[in-house]
Amino acid sequence: MAKGYRPVDRDQQFLLPVDMREWLPASDPVFTVIDVVTALDTSAVHAVRRTGGVGRAGYDPDMLLTVLIFGWAQGQRSSRVLERLCQRDAAFRIICAGNTPDHVTISRFRADVAPYMDALFTQVLLLCGQLGLARLGVVALDGVKISSDASLSANRTEKGLRAAAAEAAEQRLREHARAAAAEHAAADAAEDEMFGPGSTGDEVPEEMTDPRSRAARIAQALAELEKINADKAAEREQIEKNKTDRRTATLARREKLVANHLRRREESGPVTGKPPTEIRVEILQMNLADARARHQATIENYQARKAAGTAKGRVPGPVERNAKVIRVQRFLDRAIADRAAADAKAAEQERLRAAVDAATAVSTPPTTVGEAKRNVTDPASRSMQLRGGGWIQGYNCQAVTTSDGIIIATSVGNNPNDGTMFTSMLDKAVAAADIVSSARVDPDPNADNEIGVLLADAGYLTEANLTAPGPDRLIAIGKHAAVSKAAADMPVDGPPPPGATPKQVMSHRLRTPVGAALYGLRSHIAETPFGHAKHNLGFRRFSSRGQQRAAAEFTFHALVHNLFKAIGAQTPALA
Repeated sequence: MAKGYRPVDRDQQFLLPVDMREWLPASDPVFTVIDVVTALDTSAVHAVRRTGGVGRAGYDPDMLLTVLIFGWAQGQRSSRVLERLCQRDAAFRIICAGNTPDHVTISRFRADVAPYMDALFTQVLLLCGQLGLARLGVVALDGVKISSDASLSANRTEKGLRAAAAEAAEQRLREHARAAAAEHAAADAAEDEMFGPGSTGDEVPEEMTDPRSRAARIAQALAELEKINADKAAEREQIEKNKTDRRTATLARREKLVANHLRRREESGPVTGKPPTEIRVEILQMNLADARARHQATIENYQARKAAGTAKGRVPGPVERNAKVIRVQRFLDRAIADRAAADAKAAEQERLRAAVDAATAVSTPPTTVGEAKRNVTDPASRSMQLRGGGWIQGYNCQAVTTSDGIIIATSVGNNPNDGTMFTSMLDKAVAAADIVSSARVDPDPNADNEIGVLLADAGYLTEANLTAPGPDRLIAIGKHAAVSKAAADMPVDGPPPPGATPKQVMSHRLRTPVGAALYGLRSHIAETPFGHAKHNLGFRRFSSRGQQRAAAEFTFHALVHNLFKAIGAQTPALA
């Protein structure tokens, strides 16, 4: 009886050899990625990877690099997931050509290729330049905070790090004891002559997963923290010394003024007018003591004449009721009140200055208030506040992006303040622009072959960044909404007023029609690549530790981003 459909015959034998390229249409991007990686100069990567020799042959570095690139473009960074894809996914099976790498090989290759990521990124940038991409007229700089492979809870003070170091030392002793007891059971420890044990399940390099390396990380964090605490102690001592020096100088200056006042009094008689404000209290105190002494002498003289029977005239009253004493006391009380008010005003101004400094400085999380801390897992990472609230343990990643979405410069730092990275990113962007311009096949004389204007938000606003040498720039003087409102409510035209400060000049430019229109492009240019990375690719956390490895990983992300931008442009050279 016919069933109306063809039965599934999984035992059917292929009559011709299988051509893996027929598994996917020729337009699939995997073939373009394979061709691009083949065209790249990967000799440096080949030099650090064994591709043959005694024992099992090594994996082709170009194939492993292609696996990483295509996996990243699919949002897959886990070595185990990539191994599984190489076994099951048609695109990855075509990349591997049946020679499936295990997750340990993928993980170790990722570590091996990290030092050469900048060179590979430059080659892809050259490719974009040859294809006419990376339009340099308007570029934008922005930063994004990405979590490190560490936890906020792993932050420790110097005291905590010392305790952790002692615990790590005890742990090493226990491990050595267990290793000595189980040494006779390690018969198959050298199963893989090239890579060592391949079945341990490590996803990251051994130096990052070996528990024994925890002591080294603790020592590194402790050394950094000791230096920071020593610098802070020296700074506090210097501040206290400066305060003492200022107090001493103030007292010395007052003593000198008092001495000069007394000298003039002795030389010229009573000094008319108010004494200098700085020593008014001291002079009036001396005048009060002199007035009291004079009236007391008058009282004693009257009593002596009264005892001799020669007293005449009005009986002098007590010292406290003497008119001159009362007048000088009133002047002294007023001078003391004025000095107290002046001191209070100075203290309030100092408090306001400190409040402004605290408001403009990078804030610190509640877990790090008071005493500096370092992370046990990744000592180079820092606690950073996110724009929408909350904290992460991670790095501050910077990127300069062109108007057509090509990332031309990257950087990774552990300072949460964007402004400190502006000049270095500006220099990188200028160097990248030269690379792109030199790669143009048929350069258009009317095209932008150098950076026309760089856009940045208020996080980069400092006078030094506004006046640093380099391309023209527009840096916001406030939040985007405030800048747009100022341009709409208070538009201006023409040059800024003479004598304006750099910030006033920038405020004027942002309120001109041209400046407002240019800055309106910043959000789309700068933030789109970060949105793609976080929301489409799920790139919210680094898979390795250390600032150098994080920088290599972020550069690799920019490489993949640019490559698939070029593929998406469907240029004839990549079609």
